[in-house]
Amino acid sequence: MRILGLDPGLRNTGWGVIDAAANRLAHVANGVVRSDVGAGMDRRLLQLHEGIWEVLNRFQPDEAAIEETFVNKNPDSTLKLGLARGAIVVAPARAGLTVSEYAPNRVKKSVVGGGHANKEQVQMMVGRLLPGATVAGPDAADALAVAICHAHFAAARHDAGDGTAGETGMARAVRQALAREAGR
Repeated sequence: MRILGLDPGLRNTGWGVIDAAANRLAHVANGVVRSDVGAGMDRRLLQLHEGIWEVLNRFQPDEAAIEETFVNKNPDSTLKLGLARGAIVVAPARAGLTVSEYAPNRVKKSVVGGGHANKEQVQMMVGRLLPGATVAGPDAADALAVAICHAHFAAARHDAGDGTAGETGMARAVRQALAREAGR
């Protein structure tokens, strides 16, 4: 199974693609989609969406996973991150993929073993779990960690026999809205 992991951000969105088979993980690719800080919000969101769309078309993942947003102290920052996240999550949903969501602590715990690991610890463990991978920075490492976390939970989801067993409410709503739109 090929998995696309996403670490959303308005300025930098990390992405990582891995192949997972049985208990083996293999690095495929990773990178960062950047938006133009000087552009308007509409252009920046479009840049993020199109960048992830290109990744989807190039690597053809079977599933996607994204890190959940945590609430910042600054409501304006939280809103902007939410907008970026929406533009990003629509790309795999548009491609027909189920998008699973994982809390940052769950991602860290599944990769490092502790839910409060720092970025350096996550990067180090991603390097150990995906030997030979050249990681394009902390955002890409976080995205690879999301993909690894998803791989850990994939067996249970697939064993349930329901392709939407790991689907979150937001992912389900996006998938259903896109299906309705396609039916028009």
